[in-house]
Amino acid sequence: MSKDITKKKDPYAALRYREFNIFLILRFAMVFAWSMQFIVIEWQVYSITKDPLSLGIIGLMEVIPAVSLALFAGHIVDQKEKKGLLIKCILAFSVISFGLFLLTWPSVVSSYATQTLLYAIYFLVFLGGLVRAFLGPTIFSLLSLLVPKKVYPNAATWSSSVWQIASVVGPAVAGFSITLIGVHWSMCTVFACSIFALIALSQIEKKPILNPKIGEPVMQSLTEGIKFVFNNKTVLGAITLDMVAVLFGGAVALLPVFSQDILKVGSEGFGFLRAAPAIGSFLTMLITAYVPLSKNAGMKLLTAIFGFGVCIIVFGLSTIFWVSLAALFLSGVFDGISVVIRQTILQLKTPDHMRGRVASVNSMFVGSSNELGAFESGLTAKLMGTVTAVVFGGSMTLLIVATTAILSPTFRKLDLQKDIDDHENQE
Repeated sequence: MSKDITKKKDPYAALRYREFNIFLILRFAMVFAWSMQFIVIEWQVYSITKDPLSLGIIGLMEVIPAVSLALFAGHIVDQKEKKGLLIKCILAFSVISFGLFLLTWPSVVSSYATQTLLYAIYFLVFLGGLVRAFLGPTIFSLLSLLVPKKVYPNAATWSSSVWQIASVVGPAVAGFSITLIGVHWSMCTVFACSIFALIALSQIEKKPILNPKIGEPVMQSLTEGIKFVFNNKTVLGAITLDMVAVLFGGAVALLPVFSQDILKVGSEGFGFLRAAPAIGSFLTMLITAYVPLSKNAGMKLLTAIFGFGVCIIVFGLSTIFWVSLAALFLSGVFDGISVVIRQTILQLKTPDHMRGRVASVNSMFVGSSNELGAFESGLTAKLMGTVTAVVFGGSMTLLIVATTAILSPTFRKLDLQKDIDDHENQE
């Protein structure tokens, strides 16, 4: 591999590795499918219940098993070959999405009581949470095996950008597909995406297990992973800040309520609202590929999350569709910046043999914050009203960012350029 591949200013350094490109394709397919599925089910559940709390329950059903199994899943990921484990995860997701496809079949919906259908949907979402506990750490660990360390920052930028785009393009497509082909066939699309991801994964070779402690007792392994995260103030600060901010900024979980009852724009408007953050995230990807975020990363992360909170407040207060659309667009931009910086921190600061466990701890913090945020938004909407709940969440985000900036000057001054230079000089 020629030396110019790893030059700092090469925005396509990671893309020059074939398996990494395949990895991006399968990651996009899985995140797209998962996020699309979540929104389709949200729409279906709210349509039959008209209860915002039911939207929160969906998030809760997924996050409980994901968090409960996270640490154990990290141990397993560090002990096993990554490609084989990822195949099992995708197969399990395919079974779940096919089950939801059957549950949204019109003849099935008309044949069973609403409560029966709800409980069946909640059960499958719960099983999805079990799968997710393993899926995230496996993907995070596999990435580091596809490119050399000196390309990690660029790989993290592309990977997190693809994740961000897929996580909002999926819901946007879900909004449009509900209108065009209905809930049932939208779920069929989700199932097809998971099969496509399996086909893409077959093009990646098996990778060696880098953990020198194969067979290590579970509790000893878990303790080591937790200690690493809590002793590394940079990693801990980044994931904690992002978790709490996104937790209280989870207003997008209430988009079905806004589109149906407040803005009154129906499923078409719902699709546009979901598409707005996707466009913002895509713009973020283009910018961060050419303009690295490693310099003054701490201040950039704080600013991005603060901007995200402001957008959530504006969205909550708006009764004008185009203002709401603009607020969500900018929230996608800020959220995309936050994700890129956080993923760069994790890739640079995590040893190879601990990636599964660190990713699992991260999933307990940030990876589950969207679902916990959905539950928080649904619950507060039930208690204090939808608009008040959204404004409350955005305000809490601003308060947390301001508090972190004041109490943690070290984090404000965080700069990742030295770490990147060290990796660039390796080999």
